Amino acid sequence: MDLVAGAVGSVIGKLGELLQAEYKLQKGLPQQIESLKHELESAQTALSKVGEVRPEQLDPQVRLWASEVREASYDMEDILDTCLVSILDVDAPADNKSGLLKRLLKNIADFLKKSKPRHTIAGAIEDMKKRLQEVADRRNRFSVAVALPSPATKPDPRLADMHKEAKQLIGIDNPRAELIAMLLPDLKNKKRKAMLLPAFGDSDVSGGSRSSRKMKIVSVVGVGGLGKTTLAKAVYDELQSQYDCGAFLSIGREPDLAQVLINILQHLDINKYTAIHNLSTTFTNWRLQREHPFVNNDTGSIVITTTRNRDVASREEVYELCTLSPYHSEKLFKTRLFGVNGEYPANHPAEASENILKKCGGIPLAIITMASLLVGKSREDWFDVCNSPGFYRGNKGNQQVDDTEWILSLSYYDMPSYLRTCLLYLSVYPEDYEIDKHSLIWKWIAEGFVEKRRGTSLFQQGEEYFNQLINRSMIQAVEPSDDSREIEVCGCRVHDMVLDLIRDLSYKENFVTISNDGEGTSPHQNRVRRLAHQNRIMKQTQQDDHTDMAHVRSLVACDCDIENLVLHPSYKLLRVLDLEGCTVPSEVWQGLKHLGNLLHLRYLGLRSTRGCYELPQEIGKLKFLQTLDLEDSEIVVLPSCVCQLTQLVFLRGDFRTCAPDGSFLRKVTSLEYLSIRIYNLAKESQRQFMKDVGNLSEVRVLCIRGSWEGMVQLDLVHSLGNLHKLQHLELREDLNSNGEAATREWDRVVLPWHLRHLDLDPILFRQLPSYISPAHLPILGYLCLRVDHMDEAGLRALGALPELRFLELSTPRPSMACTATVANINTAPDGFFKKLRCCLLHGWMVQLVLNEDSNGVSFSILKGMGVVAFGSKTKDEYSRSIAPPPVMPNLQELWFDVLARALYKDGNRTCGDLGLKCLPSLRTIQIDVNCDGASTNDVEKAESELRNAAQLHPNGPRIELELFNQWTDQDDTESDDGDNVSAKEE
Repeated sequence: MDLVAGAVGSVIGKLGELLQAEYKLQKGLPQQIESLKHELESAQTALSKVGEVRPEQLDPQVRLWASEVREASYDMEDILDTCLVSILDVDAPADNKSGLLKRLLKNIADFLKKSKPRHTIAGAIEDMKKRLQEVADRRNRFSVAVALPSPATKPDPRLADMHKEAKQLIGIDNPRAELIAMLLPDLKNKKRKAMLLPAFGDSDVSGGSRSSRKMKIVSVVGVGGLGKTTLAKAVYDELQSQYDCGAFLSIGREPDLAQVLINILQHLDINKYTAIHNLSTTFTNWRLQREHPFVNNDTGSIVITTTRNRDVASREEVYELCTLSPYHSEKLFKTRLFGVNGEYPANHPAEASENILKKCGGIPLAIITMASLLVGKSREDWFDVCNSPGFYRGNKGNQQVDDTEWILSLSYYDMPSYLRTCLLYLSVYPEDYEIDKHSLIWKWIAEGFVEKRRGTSLFQQGEEYFNQLINRSMIQAVEPSDDSREIEVCGCRVHDMVLDLIRDLSYKENFVTISNDGEGTSPHQNRVRRLAHQNRIMKQTQQDDHTDMAHVRSLVACDCDIENLVLHPSYKLLRVLDLEGCTVPSEVWQGLKHLGNLLHLRYLGLRSTRGCYELPQEIGKLKFLQTLDLEDSEIVVLPSCVCQLTQLVFLRGDFRTCAPDGSFLRKVTSLEYLSIRIYNLAKESQRQFMKDVGNLSEVRVLCIRGSWEGMVQLDLVHSLGNLHKLQHLELREDLNSNGEAATREWDRVVLPWHLRHLDLDPILFRQLPSYISPAHLPILGYLCLRVDHMDEAGLRALGALPELRFLELSTPRPSMACTATVANINTAPDGFFKKLRCCLLHGWMVQLVLNEDSNGVSFSILKGMGVVAFGSKTKDEYSRSIAPPPVMPNLQELWFDVLARALYKDGNRTCGDLGLKCLPSLRTIQIDVNCDGASTNDVEKAESELRNAAQLHPNGPRIELELFNQWTDQDDTESDDGDNVSAKEE
């Protein structure tokens, strides 16, 4: 019912637009509009109350009345949108430069032209009043009490405890140890080959008489929400460093086996595989896997699968995952409610919490969802949950599944109506789909689900909705991967049990029609509002001709092959067109020139779409278009008509997508997100583009790829002073170079204090700019810079940035001597790189040194031959039994250089101890070994010692070495690999 209130609210907003002063309406019409608006507001109030009640508790007459209002509201909004489009077309501003006679003739023509749409509005308003009157008479017969929803504006920090590393997950220790014991009964501390393939094989794979080198397959089995995938990921993370390669994959209930194999091969070498798969209850095609040549190998590979269906798992060894114990259930419950080590308050209703935990049945998903529901609720609310209809109901089927579904449903109806509408929209996505946050929020906005509030933009309000859904555990945040440059939540997934719930609700409310079958049958509803195609071949069938497509508002296709039709001729009210991950033949794309007829379109998404190389000129007719998403598409140049898209707010191009000219920003000034390439423009056009950037007063994200010679930099720096809302600044270059020297203007640039992402890689700074400091950029989380020199003050300023999570520091001249050291970083008052997760130091060597007298740790970055001695003095120094104090507590990935010639220049040094044991969270080490001027023996010695240092680390981090530059063998007469050696080893 919340969908009804939302639909009515959209109509009210449209009526408000009609009442704006610039629309010259017929006499008496404003009063009629105002009357209709008030009537709808009254209906919306009643509907909001109805929406707070579960459907099974409503009188059937109430449900029928609300359904009628919903459909009437949709139709009213469609009519109003059409009228507004007509008025926008005829109310375009006149050309002041035209002559008096010409303007007079134009005014006469406009008067005649305007009369028709305004008479249409009058008739439309009259029709709407009549239709609303037919259903409004029922309204006063129903009155339902409702509780006010509680707001949430930021991601709940307690949720971070739900996504800790495996060693911190609640109740994971025993299952992880048991599963590892099944996989590796003869576990030894040695490298193994790893194989990744779909997780099926002959039942005798687990036979005890087989060689331990045979591939091992184990399936984790359990009900939905039990944490099977979490367990598999925990085991994967623990064993990954013992294998040459590996991958973690998730597939849906109806997977494309060919695509699964392609995804595998993209991650791995063909001869070495390991796999984790999230399998479905319907995935039973065994023969392909059993006969696959990768199954029959002696590499000692392992495969872990997860499934709810015992029949699917019966061909391999099975690990039955149990529910959480009462102790761990309560601990998880408290952690979600009160944070780590949290306890119940003194007046806590113990009986209610005991009954609630019993209802959750040890299912982690149910526990987390229920706890999220109860966060901030009063003592009375806890008892209300226990007294809710269905809490003590009997279960005819699987009690654990039924109880979890009931808890999810309870949490759904506890949300305010605007959140329920936004959540239901996620049913357009396939199972296990990684949903991009920006794309999702802009679709919500295009559909009218996001209501602007004073002081915030629509995107910021939509982001708040997104965070609320995470806080309520209705969606799962997608955290940045280890190799990702993202520092914040970049998207979400929907748990399959939640997806089943919202799909069922969407079907009942005719909110989304899903077509995901392999044969391409059409939806069966008579009137379709939102159409989702998922993992299928899209083609027109005879049934399409019998389905009412004239009211479709969203067409979302994910990973589809489009054969002969995308846009039905009647899609005139379409607001969202998204073809993410689709393949579109050129002849089909050429047939989409009538795209310009979609005058209501607000969102056009071609993210990761193949076969689309250019946008039609007709796109310039889309006056309401807000979002144009071309990320990872094949669109090379934007057409000049994009200058006409004056309401465009989000423009995300691929790294190849070029601006049409240097002046298109003069008209498109409302952009909040701009990612574009300008390398195709002439120098003067590039300069003009940079000057016009200063007009984007609303821009939050700015990504530009181009060339960065002095005057272009100058114009950009001047423009940056006007971008007071900027949060993300990213500059990239097309050609690999050592960077363009920074102009003096960079010393005077004023960056917004709320900047979170700063990437100035193409600009070469002599030293760290003074504004890179906690005082100027207190919430900076991402920093990419190119500097020629670093001193202690600069390194200390970097380490003091309180929110820095990603640091990439490059130097164009690694042979020039430079050293920067900060002592006693473990006792720094404000910490030192306390949140840094990924540190990439290209051209710099790294060393941490423990001062045993003071127990202090020094951190140094070095480069060049003239630096102070690098490495430890003796080979035995790194074998000390003294546990070093931990520093940089969150650093997981470290990338640095080693100059082999400098390492052994005095004949008494080693890289066996670079102090890496001081980094408690280290998981990945990437080292570029510079072989310039070093002997073969020195290079091999460095390799051996670096690997040994990684093995001695308590975490056993994964280490990758890459050798580059020519080396001269001073001990041997020839080199096995010739003069120029470049080899990558894992």
